[in-house]
Amino acid sequence: MPGPPWRATYRGWEGGYPEIVKENQLFEHYYRELGIVPDGEWDQFMTALREPLPATLRITGYKSHAKEILHCLKNKYFKELENLEVDGQKVEVPQPLSWYPEELAWHTNLSRKILRKSPQLEKFHQFLVSETESGNISRQEAVSMIPPLLLGVRPHHKILDMCAAPGSKTTQLIEMLHADMNVPFPEGFVIANDVDNKRCYLLVHQAKRLSSPCIMVVNHDASSIPRLTVDMDGRKEILFYDRILCDVPCSGDGTMRKNIDVWKKWSTLNSLQLHGLQLRIATRGAEQLAEGGRMVYSTCSLNPIEDEAVIASLLEKSEGALELADVSGELPGLKWMPGVTQWKVMTRDGQWFADWDEVPHSRHTQIRPTMFPPKDLEKLQAMHLERCLRILPHHQNTGGFFVAVLVKKSSMPWNKRQPKVQGRSAETRETSQPSPAPPTEENLTESGELQNQPETGPGDTDISETAVSSLENETKKDGVCGPPPSKKMKLFGFKEDPFVFIPEDDPLFPPIEKFYALDPSFPRMNLLTRTTEGKKRQLYMVSKELRNVLLNNSEKMKVINTGIKVWCRNNSGEEFDCAFRLAQEGIYTLYPFINSRIITISMEDVKILLTQENPFFRKLSSETYSQAKDLTKGSVVLKYEPDSASPDALQCPIVLCGWRGKASIRTFVPKNERLHYLRMMGLEVLGEKKKEGLILTGENVAEPVQTGAQECAEPQAEADAPDSTPGGDSAAAEPPR
Repeated sequence: MPGPPWRATYRGWEGGYPEIVKENQLFEHYYRELGIVPDGEWDQFMTALREPLPATLRITGYKSHAKEILHCLKNKYFKELENLEVDGQKVEVPQPLSWYPEELAWHTNLSRKILRKSPQLEKFHQFLVSETESGNISRQEAVSMIPPLLLGVRPHHKILDMCAAPGSKTTQLIEMLHADMNVPFPEGFVIANDVDNKRCYLLVHQAKRLSSPCIMVVNHDASSIPRLTVDMDGRKEILFYDRILCDVPCSGDGTMRKNIDVWKKWSTLNSLQLHGLQLRIATRGAEQLAEGGRMVYSTCSLNPIEDEAVIASLLEKSEGALELADVSGELPGLKWMPGVTQWKVMTRDGQWFADWDEVPHSRHTQIRPTMFPPKDLEKLQAMHLERCLRILPHHQNTGGFFVAVLVKKSSMPWNKRQPKVQGRSAETRETSQPSPAPPTEENLTESGELQNQPETGPGDTDISETAVSSLENETKKDGVCGPPPSKKMKLFGFKEDPFVFIPEDDPLFPPIEKFYALDPSFPRMNLLTRTTEGKKRQLYMVSKELRNVLLNNSEKMKVINTGIKVWCRNNSGEEFDCAFRLAQEGIYTLYPFINSRIITISMEDVKILLTQENPFFRKLSSETYSQAKDLTKGSVVLKYEPDSASPDALQCPIVLCGWRGKASIRTFVPKNERLHYLRMMGLEVLGEKKKEGLILTGENVAEPVQTGAQECAEPQAEADAPDSTPGGDSAAAEPPR
């Protein structure tokens, strides 16, 4: 006798799994009883949970060519999928997410298996893979995109992402900081934290694709993440964040559509065990939030124990310092259910408790008072828990999700300014860092004193006078921010190299400054390396705000990565007046400060430079040749400016790093970035091999693209290698021998 329809073997398009029973009676019993699904919709809810989750992709919104990528997707790849059939099934064309701004997010029901079943789909798949590596597209679950949108990030905001790995939300936050690409150093920054050391490196890889000088990855337990200090006009002040993303670890029952194992492993025990940690993390976030700031608490769980119970408990202990924001009108088109105000607690064996007083002493370690709704109905009503958002899978074909947006109105009760302690000098009291924007309700900061933080604050880190003194001493060590001493903090995972800021009198800098005619406004103090010994091979940049954080907190913070690569040592560079060539990774940050060695190129020049390894001057336009012929050998900037009078041409600027040789010019651009620019100009890559791929445009075949560190025609270029290591901060690829 055949089983129910959800006892199906995955076949055809979905393939890959043996028979999986998508059934859990306890799960159904629990959520039916709680009533989180509207009347009459239970069958639709369960049917949606048993369907595979559509794949979703997001175009990175801060890059000036986001519109070009969108145009390319809609008018080329999606058009080719119209009326396409594979194995007798019509291919569904991707559709935009109705609630995501500017059509920058799309969902598709195409599985990986079907993507390999036709040339058109294979081409589309190659496009997705390559553009993802380049940082132009992120493959991200739809509901995961909601929390950053509701944070309302502005370029001046200081942001903490408490549980950041694997990093898809973090990249959204970085994009929002760089909303104006004409500002290379936004005043805001993102500190992205994760407790798992290995996952931190995945986070680094994700963040590196966006090439921002305003991101720092750190490795801490979010529930006790250190309170940081910054230097403000010579005073140490507590760092409070304007925006905090608190996407906590959860049981994940909203992910059943993609994490099939949840079906058999689900029980209420997971939620009961996680509730305490979730509340501690949320509390720690609230402590570090600036007055007027926003914190988004989110889970991929539908369970009120992990959702409303945490929010209600946090609101109750905040005594009015926090309130739930009404964000119902902020994402038009998004369907959601309001938060619930009543719920019960169920043990793993199915026993229900409606009130803490009903819980026997034997259960007190497993079930806590904070898991229940407040008894005081007036207090419960004032919390406005209905302002929470619960996303149900069947409403818009997504995963399940929960989001709550909290606004801080005043200091947390245990962080209130304490009475002045006798015997302490008034001069030692310090206040928090003010927001760089004019004082408005949105960016007011919380008053905090380094001396007077109570030691008993939940999850708080006491900041003593000794700690402040040691911080002050640390800043005097020639700008070296090494890993903290083992006595101060136990290190797990890989030992990181130190962050060493280039001293003001370092002889390394003047030749660079002269060679590239750097603008006097260039923030040279923000340059750093990752070594205290030997030759400096790579130079990185951070924003001045992150420099401040690094210099003042190296003893208490485990930094995994920060900064973007802007220059790489060229082994024979000394003979060209400058030992450092430009790195493509940081060129968009560096370019506004460079005043020489800039060559303006045409669209045809871009195609030639990206499809030929070492094209001679004569192959390029006469305008390009006339600019290049008088330059000395060495690193150059190649700039393409769109012509509005030619609407068919590429309508976004491109900045490439190049090398002016004896009679030719080459580019140092990673392979995926090369392919991206070529696609935007209407050229396509097919039949890609390990070392070269053919570029096709219509019926014409262009020359092969050379990738990797290959032999070059000139000894000057031979001493260098393409800047092709994606992410990370390891040494550049070795030059060809």
